[in-house]
Amino acid sequence: MFLFNAMELITPNIGLVFWTTVIFVIFWFFVGKFAFKPVANAIKSREDSIEKALASAEKAKEEMQKLQADNQAAVRQAQQEASEILKEARELKASIESKAQEKAKDEANKIIADARLEIQKQKESALLEVKQEVSKLAVQIAEKVLEKELSDNKGQQELIADLIKKLN
Repeated sequence: MFLFNAMELITPNIGLVFWTTVIFVIFWFFVGKFAFKPVANAIKSREDSIEKALASAEKAKEEMQKLQADNQAAVRQAQQEASEILKEARELKASIESKAQEKAKDEANKIIADARLEIQKQKESALLEVKQEVSKLAVQIAEKVLEKELSDNKGQQELIADLIKKLN
């Protein structure tokens, strides 16, 4: 009997195989209906969420690259505008300096011209005064010469020399 029972385990009975198969099919039916579908649905939803996350990460990466490109363009434009402003400021400075130099030159020329005109006027005034003084002196000398009525030439020369010494 001991050998026979061991043989039964090696050579199963048809009824045992049938009922094991039926139970196995029922088990897989219930597992398939209640376990595989929810697990498959959970795996599918997880795959979908991972794909969405990857797509949104890729989109965010593209947006970040676009923003970086926009920022770089904005920086370049700001640098260009700053250099244009500096260039305009330098040109304005040069223009103002040039105008100030021209104005100073014009004013200096005007002051020099006014000074020359004033010098010329004073020179003419001084010459006029000298002429008037010379003519007065000549008249005075003539009066004195005529008053004395000197007969000789030597006396007239002494009188003129004496008058010139008095003038000096």
